[in-house]
Amino acid sequence: MKIIKKVILSLVVLFIIVAIIFTSYAYYQKPQYEGEVQLKNLKGETTVYFDDFGIPHIYASNSNDAMVALGYVHAQDRLWQMELMRRIVPGRLSEIFGDVALENDRFFAGLGIEEASEKAIATLDKNSPSYKMSMAYLDGINQYMSEGKTPIEFTLLGIEKQNFTLKDIYNVFGYMSFSFAMAQKSDPLMTDIRNKYGIEYLKDLGLDGLENTVQIQNTNEFKDKYASISKSVAGILDKSAVPPFIGSNSWVIAGEKTKSGKVLFANDPHIGFSQPGTWYEAHIKTPEFELYGCYLAGTPFPLLAHNRDYAYGLTMFENDDIDLYQETNNKDNDAQYKTETGFANYEIREKRIKVKDSEDVLLKVKVSRHGPIMNDILTGLKMKNPVAMSWVYTQQPIQILDAVYTLSHAKDINDFQRGVSLIAAPGLNIMYGDAKGNVAWWATGKLYKHNKGVNTNFVLDGSTTNDDIQEYLDFSKNPKAVNPDWNYVYSANNQPAAVDGYLYSGYYLPEDRAKRITTLLDENSKWDKETVSKMITDNTSAVSVLVAASLIHNLELTTLSEKEGDALEYLKTWTGSNELEDVAPTIYNKWVYYYLKNTFEDELGAEGFEQFLSTHIMKKVIATQIENEKSLWWDNLDTKGKKETRGQIVSKSFKQAIATLDNQLGGTVSSWTWNKVHQVTFEHPLGKVKLLSKLFNLGPIAVAGSNEVINNQMFHYSDKQMYTISAGPSTRRIVDFADIENSWSILPTGQSGNPFSKHYDDQMEMYNKGEFRKMKMNKKEIIASSSKLIFMPR
Repeated sequence: MKIIKKVILSLVVLFIIVAIIFTSYAYYQKPQYEGEVQLKNLKGETTVYFDDFGIPHIYASNSNDAMVALGYVHAQDRLWQMELMRRIVPGRLSEIFGDVALENDRFFAGLGIEEASEKAIATLDKNSPSYKMSMAYLDGINQYMSEGKTPIEFTLLGIEKQNFTLKDIYNVFGYMSFSFAMAQKSDPLMTDIRNKYGIEYLKDLGLDGLENTVQIQNTNEFKDKYASISKSVAGILDKSAVPPFIGSNSWVIAGEKTKSGKVLFANDPHIGFSQPGTWYEAHIKTPEFELYGCYLAGTPFPLLAHNRDYAYGLTMFENDDIDLYQETNNKDNDAQYKTETGFANYEIREKRIKVKDSEDVLLKVKVSRHGPIMNDILTGLKMKNPVAMSWVYTQQPIQILDAVYTLSHAKDINDFQRGVSLIAAPGLNIMYGDAKGNVAWWATGKLYKHNKGVNTNFVLDGSTTNDDIQEYLDFSKNPKAVNPDWNYVYSANNQPAAVDGYLYSGYYLPEDRAKRITTLLDENSKWDKETVSKMITDNTSAVSVLVAASLIHNLELTTLSEKEGDALEYLKTWTGSNELEDVAPTIYNKWVYYYLKNTFEDELGAEGFEQFLSTHIMKKVIATQIENEKSLWWDNLDTKGKKETRGQIVSKSFKQAIATLDNQLGGTVSSWTWNKVHQVTFEHPLGKVKLLSKLFNLGPIAVAGSNEVINNQMFHYSDKQMYTISAGPSTRRIVDFADIENSWSILPTGQSGNPFSKHYDDQMEMYNKGEFRKMKMNKKEIIASSSKLIFMPR
């Protein structure tokens, strides 16, 4: 008995010692929000006030000192995130994660982003303010790197600290640009459908103008399945340690439609959820300059920002800036490929990828005149013919650093537009409003045209110039709206109207959010901050109600079980809301899943169908397919000698949906509430390890909203009980030029990426409730609610 007591006592003592050590370590690891720090390369004393949500308000006597301080405080909250971001493009994740990240590294290292970054840096004006301020920002990061606390992630993974460089900044912007692209997810899959089933099947998917489409002629020797490209790229992005950009909403309301007569600005970029989140907020004030901005990790100028004069934000344009080309190898020399003038040699790029606890991997990538060969950078492709990726970002001059500098330092609307025009890729909708009453929207990106009859929704023929880009368009031809008569501008990733009679090709999202936004804006001419805040968290879909009505109308069931009858009643009275206690969205989304599965899976196969579910084409087809009684897709090709109808597919899908929900949730239909199936976890890369998940991850937590409502909480349709929300509003911002010092923002979790900081998760509950906090700009108010960190020249 005494021995047992001693063992128990020893364990208790050990536990206490471990707890004390961990508590001490946690206390030491917290970011420094007050006190005094000496820094090199400062010209004067710089004060940073951290407000009650950990937002730094930097007061400096000059821009250089402000940028050094920004780099330092950004690093102390987000150094781990910066490290991840800079490692993706050069293929350096395997150095810290091992071969589990090798597929990701092969792909991004082979895309040519790093080479494009080096080329852009070589042409930079070293005397430009964008360069000087970027170097000051990097100086601040590197001073923290050498003298600040080491993030716990560095310790756990054994990461060796290395200084950040200008190329790291460019590579972060390059990753952002690629994550916007959609062609690599859709084009190969659409090509397979066309080649196997013909053009008529694609008309039902909304791909118009197909009769004149130039088609690659498959030979008997090669019958490639291009969808393996789609699957591979989608898998890489889905498993990426850094979330991709996906969608967004924004609207800017002119004074003619607001209570105050001043402009109101709203923006909520949709990005994959993660912990830490995408944006780092910071407020800078010098004698000549002021800006409150949202920054990507490791970048010196904000993509979303405002000051007392103007505000700007972004959504995805969704234009097509990637084309895939099937090259034809020389049968006698596979180091050559066919061109219109004969065979040309592939350029060969070699990169060595270091892999933790394993041997290095030598990556050899062939590059044609169109771009890198996908076969060399993606593993497991079920195809033989080489397919090259042509991407505007790596083929046009990269002026992204000057562009984002100009956006954040514009003198007026014309200067701001000049900054917009410098962005060749990614395609963005840049939203703008100012204190003078201007509202504007411009689509960025270097747009281009092909020959008539070339459809870029498919893999193109690389052996001639017929399918090549024929013309790059001047920025004046980009879609835009400046001070329109209807007194607002908006974007919800939907198709812009034609310019000079030409509709730019792209991967635009369905009308759901756009329709809701314009309906609400048209109905009200007395907008204020409070009504805009209700709109930006709106959970209603008018389109889903119409789809539900069509599904019900085409239901062919003579008898219904009690639960089937109850489920129908919920849908018949549904107003399209997606609140936590709603029942209808639970039923609707399961029915939609089975409707899609029973319609498309027999043609696409299980893998192809799962890939189809990740495309924007799928989102657009939900509302249109159900209306086409004669669609070829209704027939199930697996049932020989029988031709299914729309009614049969809809009815089968309904019964499957109700049976699945009954099995998963049980009880009465009234208990099938949305909060039981619609939840989010903000996952840290190390949170995938079960032992570490409690320390790093946040959630799961039930959230309102749904796919393609304004509060766009995105999930993958499936037959599982839980819809895992993968993306949503990465911030919600409302800038009010009638009360600029009291504009609002909110982040999904918190400002800090340090799990020991009180600001790691202090906004999560507010975000989930649709609440906001101030973006403070009044110095007296800031000082009254802040801790103070002073940077002194060393």
